[in-house]
Order: sequence, then C-alpha cells, then structure tokens
Amino acid sequence: MGRRNRELPLLEHVEITDAGAEGMAVARVDGMVVFVPFVVPGDVVDIQLYKKKRNYAEGRAVRVHRESPLRVASVCPHFGVCGGCKWQTMSYEAQLEAKQRQVRDNLERLGSVDCSGMRPICGSENIYYYRNKLEFTFSNRAWHTEVGERQDGEWGALGFHIPQLFDKVLPIEHCALQADPSNAIRLAVRDFAIEHGLPTYDIRNHTGFLRNLVVRNTSLGHWMVIVVVADDDRERLFPLLDMLHQRFPQITSLQYIVNTKFNDSYGDLEVTTYCGDDHIEEEMEACDGGRPLRFIINPKSFYQTNSAQARRLYGYVAEFAELKPDDTLYDLYTGTGTIALFLASQVKKVVGIEYVEEAITDARLNAQRNGFENTVFYAGDMAKVLTADFIAANGQPDVVVTDPPRAGMHESVVQQLLQAAPRKIVYVSCNPATQARDLQLLAARYEVRRIQPVDMFPHTQHVENVAELVLADR
Repeated sequence: MGRRNRELPLLEHVEITDAGAEGMAVARVDGMVVFVPFVVPGDVVDIQLYKKKRNYAEGRAVRVHRESPLRVASVCPHFGVCGGCKWQTMSYEAQLEAKQRQVRDNLERLGSVDCSGMRPICGSENIYYYRNKLEFTFSNRAWHTEVGERQDGEWGALGFHIPQLFDKVLPIEHCALQADPSNAIRLAVRDFAIEHGLPTYDIRNHTGFLRNLVVRNTSLGHWMVIVVVADDDRERLFPLLDMLHQRFPQITSLQYIVNTKFNDSYGDLEVTTYCGDDHIEEEMEACDGGRPLRFIINPKSFYQTNSAQARRLYGYVAEFAELKPDDTLYDLYTGTGTIALFLASQVKKVVGIEYVEEAITDARLNAQRNGFENTVFYAGDMAKVLTADFIAANGQPDVVVTDPPRAGMHESVVQQLLQAAPRKIVYVSCNPATQARDLQLLAARYEVRRIQPVDMFPHTQHVENVAELVLADR
C-alpha cells in the first residue's frame, strides 16, 4: 500500500461537501468524487488518495485545515481506527439530516417513489450506550500500528475486526455503545486469559482456544454472556466461566459454545448453559397500553438491538397499519414474533412466517407467555411458504407487515402480495435501496402514503424506514 500511495496524488485544501454511502464523507475535485472516512461535511482537509478509478477515488484525510461547524468531539477512544461509528464526530442533528436525505434519495432515485408523505426522522433518545448486544472477537493478531503488526510475545486481542482485514482485531478498552458492566466483563475476560495463558484464535491456521465473546442485556437488568471456544477443553474454559459468575452477579445467563468450524457463525451449533437461565427476558410497552409484553431472548434469537427505538418503530407500524378488530394480519419475516405479538391484540388473527426455525419456536413460546391464542407461526423459505394455497388455508390478509433482511423481498414474494391484494402493506426496511426496488414493483397496485425514517443506530450510516402502502382504486 505504501508504494501505491506514493504514486497517487495528495489533494490539498479540499472541502468535504456531504455524507455518503457506507459512512464515508464526500468531496468533489475536478469533477471526480472522492470518498473519505472519519471527516465531516464542511471540513477542509488534505487527502492522500489510495485508490483511483475513472470516476471516483478513495483517500484518507492527513491534515485538517479548517474544522466544520458540524464537527463535535468524539467520545470513543478508538474513533478513527475502529470502523463501527464513522459519524461520531458529526453532530447528531447533522447525522439525522443525512439519514433523512439517504432515505429520500434512494426512494426517489431508485424507486420513483413520491416522498411528499415523508415525515421527519425519529431520532434516538440515547445516542450512546443504546445497544443491547455486542459481539467481540479474539485474535492472535492485534492491530496496534498502521500496518497492524503484532509485537513478539504479545497475547493477542479481544475487540472488533479492523474493516476489510479479516484476521486483524483492534483491542477495545472502552466501547460507548453498551451500558456497564459490558466493558468490565470484556476486560475481565481479557485479563483472566492473559494471566492464565489462554491462547487466542488464529483464523489463518485454525489454532488457539478463545474465539468470540457475546454480551447481551435487556431493560429488565438481565445479562447474557456467551463464550465461544475452539475445543471442549473444560479445564481451561470452566475457570474462566467461574470467574465471570463470581465477579458479575448481574449475569443471569452464562453460556458457552464449542465451535470447531472454520468460520465464526454459531447458528447451527449447540449452546450449553453453564449457570443461570438459558435465556434473558425483555419487556416492551404494549400497543394498546395494556400489560407490557414479555419476550424471551435465547442465545440465537434476534431482537432489535436498540430496545427503546424498537418500541417507537413498532408504534409507527401500528399507526400506519390502522388495524381493525376483524382483520387477519400477516407478519412476514417475523423473527421471534415481536411485531406480530405487538399487534396481536388489535386483530382477529396473526399469521407469522420466518425462515429460522428456532426463531419460530421462540415466537410460539412468546405468544403463549403473553396469552395470545390468535397467532400462528410457520417456519420456511418465504418464497416457498407464501403461496396461493397457503393463503387459502390461513385466510386472506387484510393487512401485511413485512420486515425483510437487507436484501429485500424475493420477487416471487412481491408478486404474491400483488395477487393477494391486502388493503394495506406496511414495509419496514433496514436498507432503503432494496426497499425502493420493491416499492417500485408494488407500485403496480399500491400507492405509497406515509413514510417514517427511524434512527436505530446513532453514529452510523444505517437507518430504518417504514412505508405505508395503500391498495389503489384502479
């Protein structure tokens, strides 16, 4: 990289003009778009290019001549190296404006959507310590210098992957995204591992012992810690777990996973409860203002990572759905049934569909625990499950809520919705680009009315968006 950088020019006194995709900022020089991380619109900087194509270039700011009025001090000691919160030095008001533009630009440019019904984005009340889940990685290659070299005799690292470097991990001293005792738990694990010589994982050669650490919590004060190791060496693992159990009484669920695979995914692996419960519980205010809902969260369960914003997000879904007591509601990509159960008291029947079978097990259990007898949940590939025969068996949907993954909905699912023709579709998306694509397809029979962006992840470029689609009279 050093030789390539010397061959590319240094751009001097360049003004950053906008916030761009993937958390990058944007400058324009002689008709060329230049993407730069960790700077703020309004900054004037020198940019060292490290990639140059015909119509765009990428570089890094090597000197700041003038700071933007939108710039604020970073809270995280790792800002600029850890790639997790690239907008942290941009004022929160400016972040919200950038996300609102991102949603509008995607919907209008990619989907030809009329955005006259777009509302101001819903910001997060907490912009730090808002996450209820963090996943950390152990590595024998700690990133300390620009070239990421590991010093001789060094134990390794426990923290976050360096972007675009699969084997390098940045040691994290303090993360401002999850409340205490998250940081204390991670540091205690690191110190114990160093003291007792527990080796970190080498992802290149698939050697070592410690692989991952997952920390989850809920608003009820429940904490789950999962330690992922490379082999079932209990003489090395159990003393570590004993230390966590003794030092952190807040941990209500302490678990471990043995992962002998060549990747870090553990959705297909057995989870063993070492002590405490095999789950934690979250509580959410009910849609109708009645008794709060309780959700069981297992180690593999998905739950919205920003709990407080999740309630606001679901509130917009309920508002846009305008449900009636005799309605049949379909909740596509239901996960563990959080949206389905949030809305269940408002309708006659809820039908939830989700690909992950364990999630459907959780959804059924959550329905039972909350006293809902008007819900049914099915596991399977959405494109194969949602058929005309399925709808005939479960009832014609009056309203459909869909919350697909970032890739959006399969075209066959869109076509099935067009054939089923519910009076309303509420589309929740974490990716406005694929949402725009799907909305353009649904425009064959639906009109977009209200649009509500919601910021679930302050200091990042990510944004959720809720769109209300109404069956058109044609």
